[in-house]
Amino acid sequence: MKGYSSDKIRNIVLLGHGGVGKTTFLEAALLNTKVISRLGKVEDGNTVSDYEKMEIEKGYTINQTLVPVEYKGTKLNFIDTPGFFDFAGEPRAALSTGATAIIMVDASSGIQVGTEKAWDLVKEFNSPTFFVLSKIDKDNVNVDEVIAAIKDKFGASCVTLDDKDALDEAVAGADEALMEKFFEGEPFTDEEFANGLAAGISHGDISPILSMSSMKGEGVDEVLDALCKYVPKPETYMTPAKDDKGEDIEIKCDPSGDLVLYIFKTLADPFLGKISYAKVVSGTLKSGVDVYNPRSEKAEKLGSIFFVRGKNQDNTDTVVAGDMVALGKLQNTKTGDTLCSKAKQVTVNPAAFPNPCYFVAVEAADKNEDEKMAQGLSRLMEEDPTFVLERNAETHQTLLGGQGDIQLGIIQAKLKDRYGVSVNVVPQKIAYRETIKGNSDVQGKHKKQSGGAGQYGDVHIRFSPSQEEGLEFSEELFGGSVPKNYVPAVEKGLLECMEKGPLAGCKVQNIKAVLYDGSYHEVDSNEVSFKIAASLAFKKGIVEAKPCLLEPIMKLDITVPENYVGAVMGDLPNRRGIVLGMDPIHGGQVLHAEAPQAELFDYAIALRSMTQARGSFTVEFTRYAELPANLADKVVAAYKASLEEK
Repeated sequence: MKGYSSDKIRNIVLLGHGGVGKTTFLEAALLNTKVISRLGKVEDGNTVSDYEKMEIEKGYTINQTLVPVEYKGTKLNFIDTPGFFDFAGEPRAALSTGATAIIMVDASSGIQVGTEKAWDLVKEFNSPTFFVLSKIDKDNVNVDEVIAAIKDKFGASCVTLDDKDALDEAVAGADEALMEKFFEGEPFTDEEFANGLAAGISHGDISPILSMSSMKGEGVDEVLDALCKYVPKPETYMTPAKDDKGEDIEIKCDPSGDLVLYIFKTLADPFLGKISYAKVVSGTLKSGVDVYNPRSEKAEKLGSIFFVRGKNQDNTDTVVAGDMVALGKLQNTKTGDTLCSKAKQVTVNPAAFPNPCYFVAVEAADKNEDEKMAQGLSRLMEEDPTFVLERNAETHQTLLGGQGDIQLGIIQAKLKDRYGVSVNVVPQKIAYRETIKGNSDVQGKHKKQSGGAGQYGDVHIRFSPSQEEGLEFSEELFGGSVPKNYVPAVEKGLLECMEKGPLAGCKVQNIKAVLYDGSYHEVDSNEVSFKIAASLAFKKGIVEAKPCLLEPIMKLDITVPENYVGAVMGDLPNRRGIVLGMDPIHGGQVLHAEAPQAELFDYAIALRSMTQARGSFTVEFTRYAELPANLADKVVAAYKASLEEK
């Protein structure tokens, strides 16, 4: 692949529902430009875009892939993205480069959930957008019906390039002079029409609809021609960023400007090392140059730089602003980072990724490989920043969090394939808490005589519920029954007991303890004795004060299209949840609800099923509430059984 000037580069992201033919379209484009001699098929595992072992095995795209197509003197940088919703971070990262979007629609299936989600995404990113109908050669396909459905669903901006009346009106809106000419009934020149159409697409006022068949090669050249003519040039895009003071700025795509690189994808290959996809936002990149990463505050020396087409690499030494390139083995850089001059630091605004909403607990199949598992997962997080690895300090479980079961399954498979670590998914534990509902007044007495120095500590403590989350401790001693210097030891003994309650070994909270009496021995009393006495009082006092288990309650904000509101509301009581309120949004509702964490482990999958993947939700901890007695009895019984096993 040769280098191109900025005005001959077009950056395009392929979006759409899974299976609509994005990867196959690239095969057809590469076949038409004689890069390949035969059309690869996804099901055969021989396409240029889906080259990774896991993608070949599964038969669908997992990672975004950069596939340039050189067509009639123009370089079209296509970024192929996954259609599965579990990999929602991939199209987000691709669109953060300022690229134009193609929403591909399977003409035999029409508008699907992935089509709607892609449209919402391009509107969020303000991306210029084309619709491309694929598979028009299939039986019983009515292209006109699909085009009409797209116009009806997504608005008047969606037009075919042969619809002269609609296009003329849209083109007129790009410029006052053209508008005047339009109203006076004067025809546009070819140049005016082309420029006006390009401007309308760039501003989002026009979304052209094109049609083609990858398998038969029909319409592929026409699609490529239109992309070369009408996809906005990189120089028209101003990249949002922040300067070294955190102030908002915009960076112009200028080959003679200061060098700025934006890392939009990282591949963590155990054999080739780390590869970073970068867009040259500004300036001209040359191999061997030193750059600076403002986030990591580390310098990077750019060694190998190369163009990629799928897995194929082509070394280069110069890349101009607007183009996309791969960088080898960056040490201190990850997805979303900016590389620039240390003297003129800027940070490109990175893509915002969705928060994890689905978690599973995992443990290494071989207990000796816990550290190896953690290291492998950390490497994979460089490649996919939409999943997280957490260690729950209370349950001592390792949790993987992401967008759904498909994504987390792929991560586990990659971990085994690349790093040789097998993991087991185990039942997720709840971080229950213990507290009391009543009052108690108890004595804790520790006395030990066994020759030599003895031990003696004696305390009287009242226990009751507290509004404070932890331990609310005070003393009401009189007459020196317990010397003041032993009071801190009493509090320390109680605090240590708060870590493990008597019911199920859970943390204890909301406890008030008042030390009001006791006794001591002038020789045998010491801090350890009073600490032990306090722990004896705690264990007795909690049991006598109506102890109960608490469970974490989560706050849910569920965004649901109107058609599915009833189903979602009907499901929540089955999860011991309640709806607190609703806010209308365009086309649906946002339900505000609460439900116990124990009932939400599968909610991401259940909501997707209930709403045909159109619903979404956020979840966060809000408070602890009493666990119903029948469920609490099971937790306590399981805890006692585990103690007996030990």
